[in-house]
Amino acid sequence: MSNLVKENRTGFQMPVLIYPTGALAPVISQATMEMHYGKHLQTYVDNLNKFVTGTDFEGLTLREIIMQAPPGPLLNNAGQVLNHSLYFEQFTPNPQGNNTPGHNLKEFIHFDFGNFETLKKKMEEAAASLFGSGWVWLAQEESGKLGIVSCPNGDTPLRHRMTPLYGIDVWEHAYYLDYQNRRAEHVKRLWEIVDWEMVESRLDI
Repeated sequence: MSNLVKENRTGFQMPVLIYPTGALAPVISQATMEMHYGKHLQTYVDNLNKFVTGTDFEGLTLREIIMQAPPGPLLNNAGQVLNHSLYFEQFTPNPQGNNTPGHNLKEFIHFDFGNFETLKKKMEEAAASLFGSGWVWLAQEESGKLGIVSCPNGDTPLRHRMTPLYGIDVWEHAYYLDYQNRRAEHVKRLWEIVDWEMVESRLDI
């Protein structure tokens, strides 16, 4: 679970970015960050608080809501709060070295995909082929096996009892200002700014 998602007596709070909004440029521009993080995520957080107020879900954790809520607006917004919190947390303006997965994650990737380049290719293909809006995740099954999961709209691997590790947001608001309809180019550029230490920290070893 992302450590960006905070909750207090007034409900779920907007996660705090760990870098300035312009720090990921040119891969993700400041204009996109201000819209994506500042407006879209803010709306999901506001809606989540609105939909839980006065219900049996009030006071539950984000994970509990995602696992228990029936399909509908509450689940959609809870899923998007989780997805986006993990998404913004997984990037860094200062990638280290050749910016590839660390030892532990690399071993998992090699066991389940053969090599890192194969994983990248498969995730890029999944992101290009996902129709409409949604997410593509590198996720870990309860058995420990890694897999690539396509999640339409606000769905999340957590709902399917998988741990989300690295996510690609293919909603148009994630890339359209910078790349227009060139989704594939956006997805390829994201590899340049992945914080692999953060991604590996989500791994259940």
